[in-house]
Amino acid sequence: MRLFSLVLGLCLLSAPSFAEETYETFFREGALAGLHDGETVTYSTRISGWSAPAPSSQPVKVREESLSLTVSGADVEMNRLRDGVDQSIGTFPVSVGNPVIMYFLETTLRDMAGQAGGSPFYIRNRIKDALLRSAERETVTVPYDGGEITAQRATIRPFATDKARENMGGFADLALAVTVSEEAPGWYVSLTATAPAASGSEAEEGYQSSITLHAPEGETQ
Repeated sequence: MRLFSLVLGLCLLSAPSFAEETYETFFREGALAGLHDGETVTYSTRISGWSAPAPSSQPVKVREESLSLTVSGADVEMNRLRDGVDQSIGTFPVSVGNPVIMYFLETTLRDMAGQAGGSPFYIRNRIKDALLRSAERETVTVPYDGGEITAQRATIRPFATDKARENMGGFADLALAVTVSEEAPGWYVSLTATAPAASGSEAEEGYQSSITLHAPEGETQ
């Protein structure tokens, strides 16, 4: 499988100081540093909804799968379980951070490009621009491992002022949010992408995509 070719450039950004906090929240260096060799972190994913007013298109069915990250020496192996089939996503250096953020953005890019149309490279560049600006931030308390932990939620809206908004359907109001905590293995508690249904669409709900951390006992956040 290709190595997240649409979003690798995002990992190599040099963020200006005023936006460093936004970039560091989304792409946390050393996010896997606390994991030991052989340790596995798992996530559940769920994607549903349709936002583009395409007459010949049918609403997207709910798609659910699970992701696992296993540390092996200086690398982390990422696998996906979908419809009972286990597939390798790739092997990444632990030093680059948690690759679940790349999977999240790649999925959103692909879905938006497929549903709303347009160039995936244009979409990527708008997300990159948003990472170089201040994010909406809030402190939240989230359930984890039978208790609660304090987390930070950062949200960016890449197309809020984009000149091509009128061509994006509901994706013009796409919101990308990460909920993160030092107490969560791998840094990310959840990653969500949401967009309302496009104006004039028959869909009742818009696009929704989420990746959620599993607690060691299997509790889902």
